[in-house]
Amino acid sequence: MSNYNFIRPTGKFEDWNVYKLSLIIVDITDLFVKTYLDKYRDRTVDQMVQAARSCKQNIVEGSMAAATSRETEIKLTNVAKASLGELREDYKDFIRHNYLHLWGKDDERTLQVRKFSKTHDKPEDYLSRMRERSAETFCNIAITLCHQLDYMLYCVIERAKAIFLEKGGIKEEMHRARLASRKNQSYQSYQSHQRIQDSSNNFDNSEISDPLRGIRGG
Repeated sequence: MSNYNFIRPTGKFEDWNVYKLSLIIVDITDLFVKTYLDKYRDRTVDQMVQAARSCKQNIVEGSMAAATSRETEIKLTNVAKASLGELREDYKDFIRHNYLHLWGKDDERTLQVRKFSKTHDKPEDYLSRMRERSAETFCNIAITLCHQLDYMLYCVIERAKAIFLEKGGIKEEMHRARLASRKNQSYQSYQSHQRIQDSSNNFDNSEISDPLRGIRGG
């Protein structure tokens, strides 16, 4: 997830790094709630699962909407960002309620997670390792990944804004396409008229240069 590739949707969201990281977060969150929370008593289970899913699904919808509406893309990406923020706070609440330690952004362990994520973009790269980590480490890894995705989504929104300001929305694009089509049709009509005119001029000139052409002698 390096070189800012995540801000260039490919048209196939499965290959988009923003989507890949959201999928990782969905899967490790599912593992977290099954490992550390009581699904029959703790309402946080549904909240965390739904927040993670909402983030991923809105990324998918936003990516698909980008083809026709930058406004919709921005709106859905903002929803994804909000859901991610909710999920991140749930992890932080777990750390606080259980008297665990929250890593700082410059903590060596946080930096290691960031480095690892640059070359690992599949859920299985994380799940096997997370099962061996403590609850504190698990939460901090998840929070670090959430911060990374949050920044990536910010970049997606800023990119969509820049494109919208430069090119406008779908109505503006359709208007430009319609004007270009009309201009092209006018040009083709002009070219056709010119060909007919040139053909007519050639006929007239041949009659002037050879006035007896076509007349049989007696």
